[in-house]
Amino acid sequence: MEDVIHSQALTRNFGRAVAVDHLDLLVPPGTITAFLGPNGAGKTTTIRMLLGLLRPHQGSCRVLGRPPGHPEALARIGALVEQPSLYDHLTGRENLEITRLMKHAPRQEVDRVLQLVGLVPVASRPVRTYSLGMRQRLGVALALVGEPRLLILDEPNNGLDPEGILEMRELIRSLARESNVTVFLSSHLLAEVEQVASHAVVIHRGRLRFQGLMEDMGAPESEEIQIRLDDAERGTQALGVRGFQSSVENGLVRVQAPRDRVPEVVEVLVGGGFSVYEVVPRKPNLEARFMKLVEAP
Repeated sequence: MEDVIHSQALTRNFGRAVAVDHLDLLVPPGTITAFLGPNGAGKTTTIRMLLGLLRPHQGSCRVLGRPPGHPEALARIGALVEQPSLYDHLTGRENLEITRLMKHAPRQEVDRVLQLVGLVPVASRPVRTYSLGMRQRLGVALALVGEPRLLILDEPNNGLDPEGILEMRELIRSLARESNVTVFLSSHLLAEVEQVASHAVVIHRGRLRFQGLMEDMGAPESEEIQIRLDDAERGTQALGVRGFQSSVENGLVRVQAPRDRVPEVVEVLVGGGFSVYEVVPRKPNLEARFMKLVEAP
């Protein structure tokens, strides 16, 4: 199937500053893709180009098979960029009805999206009485009117308390699972996106640093194998003779090697007469892997 987002050498400058630098994006259909990068990395500028709100100075891009801003593509895209624009004096249902009329969507759309985002009980209340989390969910509901194939969310957890973040997490999961929508999610909350995203794109200073499965993010050499055995100090020496880099921490041997080398590591230790009690392959958390990517020259 065709990629939902496909860009080649996408570039945007602001004066002499390069905000997005020859960016190649590939977002597969049916995924939740986390779009990650430090503040000022170029995430929001990229999203605005994908939506046709900014024109690139170089490169090309196709969203749902069309150029950014094409009416046929926009009709199948839902977006929440920064804070949602809401009419505070109107109810949640009335806000949705305005969007429904603008998109020429069927009447049942309002009830459908209210159900999806869990706002049915408060749909008749003025939006000025909504909590920040409810306002964010209403913003997502507005983006979902018309059953889009692509949902672009720019920092949807901004300003939310822990309960609101949990609600947004469950909402994003359910949308991907039940609504057949591809989610492109920009966020700086790494621990949060790790729990919802299947794929990741990392940019820094406008340049692509990683793209692929979330579990593959970070170099294989950053993985380690933690081992509990009868003599940790001698075990590291035996591993060093066989070319493995290892250290001892809290009585555990930490071997710098990916999980597919576990049999080889165990063979060295058992063959050397050591008693091996526990072997646990580990990958550094997402924050450590992210920092390794953005700190690379």
